[in-house]
Order: sequence, then structure tokens, then C-alpha cells
Amino acid sequence: MSAEAQAGLGDRLGQTRRSFRGWRGQRPFWGGLLTLLGGIPIMYFPYANLSLGSMTIRMSTTAGAGSLIIGVLLVVLGLTLWFQPMSRIFAGVAAILLALVSLVVSNFGGFVIGFLLALLGGALGISWGPARAAKETGGAKPADDADSRKGEPVAFDAFGGGSDDLSGTSPNGNDGTNGRHRAG
Repeated sequence: MSAEAQAGLGDRLGQTRRSFRGWRGQRPFWGGLLTLLGGIPIMYFPYANLSLGSMTIRMSTTAGAGSLIIGVLLVVLGLTLWFQPMSRIFAGVAAILLALVSLVVSNFGGFVIGFLLALLGGALGISWGPARAAKETGGAKPADDADSRKGEPVAFDAFGGGSDDLSGTSPNGNDGTNGRHRAG
């Protein structure tokens, strides 16, 4: 290969890497990956055979179909976290619940490996939030809260902190009505 061909390959590889990094930053990538990887041991171990010399140990259980269903659902939830990032809360909660169910159904959750991976992946999926665009903040550093709220009405919650909800529809009483309903 010539030096020019290698330089072109490096540019393409760099562009592909940058576009993957951008794609990865717009979704809960690591949560999806861990959830997907957590489903694999959960659905694999109930159907695996362990050979020790001439002796074969079958690890299948009566709940093999349940393990397969849980594992496949965890893989699908991991892919959902990647390709539907707006449903990350549902997918994360479902992954955590399936990981907990796998402890009982599937050989202690794929011998705890799949359980821990799915549990951590679901938690990462729930906790991920999309980054704010530079356009929303005007491209500048966000101003201090006290400076940016001058002249705005502020409702105080029960602990003395300010609340943003002044609509009167907050169920927890942080709307300045102290838990009372308004008439009219």
C-alpha cells in the first residue's frame, strides 16, 4: 500500500470513529450494551452442557423456556436502549425487573453474571439523560440561578427551596397554595 492509500484509510477510519462517537453520545450506549450482554448468560446456561472427562453434566432446568424468554427480552431491551433512547425509562425498569426475576427462574440469573450485568445496564439506562444542546444555553456558560431569576416569581417548597412550578397543578403542594385547591 502506498502512503496516500494509508492516509485515505486513516481519514475514513477517523470519520467513522467520530460519527460512532456522536451516535453513542445520543443514547444510553453502555446501559444498552450491559443489558444486552446480561441476557446472553441468562439464556445460555440453562441449555449448556458441561463435560468433565467422560461425564457430561446438563445444566438444564425445568424453567429453561422461562430463561430463554428472559434472556431474549433482555437482549431486545438492550437494543431498545440503543435504537429508541426516548423509551429508556421503560426499558431500564423492565431490564431491572427481568434481572430480578432471573434470579429465581434462571440458575441464579445466569450464575449472577447475567443478573449483575442486566441490573447495572438497566440502572444506567434509567439514569442516562440527553445532553443539552449549545443552542439552548445560547452557546454561553449558564448564568447563576440567583442572577437569572431576578424579577421572576418564585414559589417556595416546604423546605424553603424555590420551585419552578407556578401553574397550580403540582400534586405535592409546591405551587404556592400550601396543598389547598383553588376555586374558580
